[in-house]
Amino acid sequence: MAYLRQGAEARRCDALKMGEQLKKRLLIIGAGGHGRSVAEAASLGQNYALTAFLDDAAKPQQHHLWGCPVWGTTAMLADCRGRIDTVIVAIGNNALREALHQQVKAQGLTLAMVVHPAAMVSPAATIGEGCAIMAGAIVGTGAQLGEGVIVNCGAVVDHDCVVESFGHLGVNAGMAGGSVLGRSAWMPVGSALAYGVKVPAGRVLRAGEVVDA
Repeated sequence: MAYLRQGAEARRCDALKMGEQLKKRLLIIGAGGHGRSVAEAASLGQNYALTAFLDDAAKPQQHHLWGCPVWGTTAMLADCRGRIDTVIVAIGNNALREALHQQVKAQGLTLAMVVHPAAMVSPAATIGEGCAIMAGAIVGTGAQLGEGVIVNCGAVVDHDCVVESFGHLGVNAGMAGGSVLGRSAWMPVGSALAYGVKVPAGRVLRAGEVVDA
C-alpha cells in the first residue's frame, strides 16, 4: 500500500512538472503598479510561467520583484529572444504602451494576452494581442478589443462594444452596449459611456464622467 501511495505521488509530481513545462515563459515590460497586477493575473492563470521583467524606470538596485528577475531596460529586448516565449507590455500610459508594443512586434516576439481568472470574457468576444483584462472585469458577447487594450478591475465592456487598439478602461469604468472607445482613449475610474456613444481617438475622460451623447 505504501508503494502504491509513493507511486501515485510520483505521478502527481510528474504531472505538475509537465504542466509547468507546457506554460509559456512570459516577459513583462513594466514593473510598476500595473505591471505587478498583470504579473499576479498571469501567475494565477494556467497559461504562463512568469519569467522576468524589463523596466526602463527600475532602480539600479532592483534586481528582483517577487523573486522574479528584473533583467534590465527595454534596450535589451532583443537579447531576450530564446529566453522567453511571449511578452506583454504592462504600462498604463497609452502612448508609451503602444510604442513599446510596436517595438516588441518589430523584434518578431510574440505578444501575450493576460486574462485574470476572476474576469468574465464571452467566448463570442474578440480579444487582440497584448490585452490585459483584470479581476472582476466583464467583456460581453460580440465585444471587440483591439491590440494592447487594458480593461481594469471591475470594468465592463458590454455586448457589441468596440475598444480600439490601446484604449484603456480604468477601475469600474463601464461601456453600455454598442458604444465605442477610440484608439488610445482613456476612461478613468467610474466613467461611463451610454448606448451607442463613440469616444474619439485619444480623448481622456474625467473620473466619473458620463458620456451620453
